[in-house]
Amino acid sequence: MRGRQRVASRDYIIGHGKEENSASVRLPNAKPWRRSLRHVVVASLSSFLYGYHIGVVNETLESISEDLDFSGNTMAEGLVVSTCLGGAFVGSLFSGWIADGVGRKRSFQLCALPIIIHNLCSATANSLWGMLLGRLFVGTGMGLGPPVAALYVAEVSPPAVRGTFGALTQIATCLGLMGSFFIGIPAKEIVGWYEMILYITAQFTYKSKTRGKTIEAEAEFEKLLGGVNVKSAMADLSKSDRGDESSSVKLSELLCGCHARVMFIGSVLFALQQLSGINAVFYFSSTVFESFGVPSDLANMSVGVCNLLGSIVAMILMDKLGRKVLLMGSFFGMAVAMGLQVLAASSFAAGSGAMYLSVGGMLLFVLSFALGAGPVPCLVMSEMLPGKIRAKAMAICLAAHWVINFFVGLLFLRLLEQIGAQLLYSIFGSFCLIAVAFVKKYILETKGKSLQEIEIALLAQEAS
Repeated sequence: MRGRQRVASRDYIIGHGKEENSASVRLPNAKPWRRSLRHVVVASLSSFLYGYHIGVVNETLESISEDLDFSGNTMAEGLVVSTCLGGAFVGSLFSGWIADGVGRKRSFQLCALPIIIHNLCSATANSLWGMLLGRLFVGTGMGLGPPVAALYVAEVSPPAVRGTFGALTQIATCLGLMGSFFIGIPAKEIVGWYEMILYITAQFTYKSKTRGKTIEAEAEFEKLLGGVNVKSAMADLSKSDRGDESSSVKLSELLCGCHARVMFIGSVLFALQQLSGINAVFYFSSTVFESFGVPSDLANMSVGVCNLLGSIVAMILMDKLGRKVLLMGSFFGMAVAMGLQVLAASSFAAGSGAMYLSVGGMLLFVLSFALGAGPVPCLVMSEMLPGKIRAKAMAICLAAHWVINFFVGLLFLRLLEQIGAQLLYSIFGSFCLIAVAFVKKYILETKGKSLQEIEIALLAQEAS
């Protein structure tokens, strides 16, 4: 039955090959994004899990430290956060090889398994080491999910809505964070339900890697885009397929060869995203707010709402203003917010004035991050990286993200004690300003372009 449908669609395309113009007129009415949307939603489940497990330790860190007898030990508290990030580094580093080896679809299922194991470890942990083991497992799944989701969304989304769909993964991350912060989803009672949902629904997603398999590719494009759009999609695939042997890409080519420049851009962009200090806010906002007497539940609710609102605005603007404008505006807004934090920690502000500056600065920081620095880096790098190296290069670039994230999670509280809030926030703000200049110089605008057009534009930029 499936084979007959595929032949019918090919006959339809051949029979209407002379009416190419009319087919292109019908393209907007076909609305292929509707078919793509359900696959993007499934991919976004991995981002929901990522957001949940990033934020779940925030509210529970104090009670965990009391239960496991390491309360007041800032290094131990940092380890609970950063062990997860060390696992994420490992998962991210191998995600490209896994995605190319077993495919995007199976990779989603694989990322759910270690998170399920984490739930079992955390629910039965009676010591710091048991908790750290569980956090290591969850980190591995967290590291594998986001890069595969970014690749998948870029590959299955029509160019006109790729930015919007890319922002959906950030919204899913926000919802995960809000779930962990204040909706009240207890970690010990989840028992892997969300991970099981991802594992099962991933089975029904579109296979984005079908190069070299013409018949299978036609069938998948027909399901994803509709029969009328198969011909143009196959033409794009054949262009990108030339010389595209991802299995033959060597690590030396990525780090030192012809792709070194785009690898440098991706790694530095992700490093700057973390050096801005954003995850210090997500990990330790409760601690910072409580120091000003603000209830942690109110603080976390405010952070979650700002993050979600910013992501929704980013989704609306992504395919209108473009990636580059959002990135630059986002990092600049974060620098201003860190300036408010510095003022709050200075001698010029005291009492309620310091509280309003600090709380307002932190909320502005999260809102600014969600407008661009949060959703754009994964999307724009999955667009800019050439198809031949996309999965493996994305894995290495995100590994830089997790290395910086690890040290931020490990050292933030200690640095806050040692050098003080004023200097620490000044450092974060400086990195935000450096990011503005970096984006202006190196990031290519990808709005509305096909992946092949972006690759050609990047080659021309390198040649000049």
